[in-house]
Amino acid sequence: MKYLLPSVTALALALPGMAAAHPHIFAEARLEVVAADDGSISELRHVWRFDEVFSSSVLLDFDQNTNLKLDEAELAELGEIMRASLADFDYFTTISVDGKSAAIVKPDAIHVSFEENQILIFFAVRPEAPLPLKGKLAFGVYDPSMYTAIDFPTDEDLVAQGKAADACQRQVVRPDPDEIIAQNSETLTEAFFEDPSGNDMSKLFATRLELTC
Repeated sequence: MKYLLPSVTALALALPGMAAAHPHIFAEARLEVVAADDGSISELRHVWRFDEVFSSSVLLDFDQNTNLKLDEAELAELGEIMRASLADFDYFTTISVDGKSAAIVKPDAIHVSFEENQILIFFAVRPEAPLPLKGKLAFGVYDPSMYTAIDFPTDEDLVAQGKAADACQRQVVRPDPDEIIAQNSETLTEAFFEDPSGNDMSKLFATRLELTC
């Protein structure tokens, strides 16, 4: 499958080593961190809009009936392949509580649409274990392979919803990669840049929403 569908496997870094230089795929994103009434995080809702070049390559790969659009069945197939492939990269989602990483579970589905020549995907992930709004929590989105650049156009594209979140202080952090590398030169080894997905350092580079509760 990964050889038949190069654009999707690129998204999931099925071509190791190519990502080290710079991003090849670009997406604008929105992240909604949803708090439940019991004071815990219920889910993280993602929306990604991919660039037209990548979207066009996906259209070529998945337009099986060559009608120059993606039908419902074709979109569903694309969503299932993304759901399976991105699992190896935790769906580009990082969660930390007081500096310690928290795991997520696989989304029930990834919904895909094709609008104005661009691929949009919608999905939600949940914390694997109960995650109360206590301490300093950070929610980030970053491709550890560095193949895909996820951009939040404005700080308002990272939001926290729910009454329990209203009591927390909110900050959007946009790290400077050069500063991160300089500050962590002893930790960021050559192995990180050869296979950044194989470690836990990618959260340092993630644009993230921080909540202090």
